[in-house]
Amino acid sequence: MDDGKKLFVGPRLKRLRRELNLSQSGMAEELGLSPSYLNLIERNQRPITAQVLIRLAHAYSLDPREFAAHDTERTASELEEIFADPLFRSTPVPRLELRETIEAAPGFIDAVSRLYRAYVALRSMREAQAPEMSDRDRAEDASQDNPVDRVRHVIQDARNYFPELDEAAETLASDLQVTGHEPFFAIAERLRAKHGIRVRVMPVDVMSDSLRRYDHHRRQLLISEMVDPPGRTFQAAYQLAFAEMRQVIDELSTRLEPTEGPARRLLRVSLGNYFAGALMMPYGKFHSAAETLGYDVDVLGARFGASFEQVAHRLTTLARTGARGIPFFLVRVDSAGNVSKRFSSGRFPFAQYGGTCPLWNVHATFKTPGQIATQIIELPDMSRWFSVACAVKRASTAWGMPDPQFVVGLGCELKYAHRLVYARGLDLSVPDPTPIGINCRLCERVACPQRAAPPLMHALIVDEMKRGVSPFEFDPT
Repeated sequence: MDDGKKLFVGPRLKRLRRELNLSQSGMAEELGLSPSYLNLIERNQRPITAQVLIRLAHAYSLDPREFAAHDTERTASELEEIFADPLFRSTPVPRLELRETIEAAPGFIDAVSRLYRAYVALRSMREAQAPEMSDRDRAEDASQDNPVDRVRHVIQDARNYFPELDEAAETLASDLQVTGHEPFFAIAERLRAKHGIRVRVMPVDVMSDSLRRYDHHRRQLLISEMVDPPGRTFQAAYQLAFAEMRQVIDELSTRLEPTEGPARRLLRVSLGNYFAGALMMPYGKFHSAAETLGYDVDVLGARFGASFEQVAHRLTTLARTGARGIPFFLVRVDSAGNVSKRFSSGRFPFAQYGGTCPLWNVHATFKTPGQIATQIIELPDMSRWFSVACAVKRASTAWGMPDPQFVVGLGCELKYAHRLVYARGLDLSVPDPTPIGINCRLCERVACPQRAAPPLMHALIVDEMKRGVSPFEFDPT
């Protein structure tokens, strides 16, 4: 490494050592270093060399690129969102200080984030008792430290990759393929023959309020006829996950969420869903096909019998060492702009609270269901991303019933876009990106005609004699 690319990983290395329950002398011995030299690296008084990074990767089964590419930007974005709260308006924290603290004291940063989420939960309870105090204009209510929020953080910390489940699903998929049956019938037969569970597709009048239900006493898995074929396969695979992988799922969920309660139960559901997707789209075959097909979601769906959303979700999980896919992010929004799903294997700075930017074409995609829209976007930090969006339906609905629709947005950093079939014919060397923000309350772009709220970190300017492009003007300094 030259002087311009020195890599200081002290806090990360110290945290890894503590997670492995190793002393400095113990880790130093395993890496072939002196304890004093390891101590200097941990204190950021020496950069880590390429040789030591490689030894570290071999000794502890790490991808050196992943270890080197820290989550500083994502964490900094989350902290900026926290410190944008009016609670901190009188004590603003410069971005440089935030980034320095992230590197120097990651444990402290995690504690601050947890404390703030607890504060938001208490504030939300108070607002629930006094609704007039709440903000009715937000697309999504302020997040609480509830099970959904907690599980999102756990999955994000794991980069949405769980190798134990992936490897087991790949082995099981090979066994099922030997039967020669289509995936749904192969899974249903496995459930019947090995676990005594019968799979039945039931009329909508019997399952008017359910898409899937497991009858434990009769040992029957009931799936609504309104669920499409990919959905039926997924629901059967989910049941198989708990029939054959319950111990692994329990161990994983206990390790990732030590406290028994709704969050751990929801995490088990998420891990079951992960296994179901991995069974439908086994890692090795799916990764190879994705690379060959230029990550064409529709073709991958046809090949693996999966829906657009299932394929898009699976693409965010391709983090196997030696067979990594493009680090995608995924977001699912409804027509009101509420975010109901977000995953990322990269560093896309999702807003923790509130909706998404209306200039992002995931919202316009509702007007063209079934059609894929692409867009190059640029965030306020000047990072550029390539996104693909498509409106999807989760299940059919009977006449007269609400027909919920969502848009799934899939994206990656612009530097990976040349590998996507969706970018063919575009001159990516001279892109024309659409400038967007994280959301209005965190966006510092001036004169935005779509602005729905002033940014929290800047003073609002009210001029009775002027009406600008944006309804909210502010001091950008």
